[in-house]
Amino acid sequence: MNPTIAYITFRAMLGRKRALLLFALPAILLLLAVILRLTGHNDLQISTNVLEKFALGTLLPLLGLIAGTGVIGPEIDDGQIMYVLTKPIPRPVIVTTKLAVAIALMVLFGVLPALVAGIILTGLTAQLSLAFAIGILVGGVAYCAVFVALAVASRFAVVIGLLYVLVWEFLIGNFAPGAKSLSIQQWALSVTDALTSAVAVKADVKLGVAVVLLAIVAGGGSLLAALRLRSLSITGAD
Repeated sequence: MNPTIAYITFRAMLGRKRALLLFALPAILLLLAVILRLTGHNDLQISTNVLEKFALGTLLPLLGLIAGTGVIGPEIDDGQIMYVLTKPIPRPVIVTTKLAVAIALMVLFGVLPALVAGIILTGLTAQLSLAFAIGILVGGVAYCAVFVALAVASRFAVVIGLLYVLVWEFLIGNFAPGAKSLSIQQWALSVTDALTSAVAVKADVKLGVAVVLLAIVAGGGSLLAALRLRSLSITGAD
């Protein structure tokens, strides 16, 4: 972990136009939670649907894409990453720092808003808000690792990542029974299900399998990003 790289990356992320999406997505979730609470449409079933479909099903993968690709992709595209690569900093440290910033953004704009939205909707009932916050956290780590690796590997990381989120996670992963076992979103839901007594939360992937796969994806993504970054030329990126 390099504090200087972390500071520069964090400042750059909040200064780009994509930062508007970082603020907009959780703002919509919180506004929706407030409206449902004020109108009395915040029973456990509705609250669970909002947290599962919007917070975990939409906010989580999109924030993972924005944060994961954003912390390193633009630097590779414009060549600024070469300045960092010329420094005596191990490539794994660079990747770990970038990933840490992406996860921090996920916590700020995904985990905390989901926790607050859950509390607004249901308070501490069935530990629903805490369960979804933790589910989004573990899912966010995996998503960020995947998208950081993708950003290092391809200039088209955002397009590829968006296709993955829309086609696999939103469509195939939600409706094809077999594909659910290979969905980060479904693994995160499994963790959520284990932490709440709300019967409305139902996961199709066993907790043990989900935890192992989340760990493999997070670790594998970080390793692949470090290996790919090591192969970049000092004179230019691929």
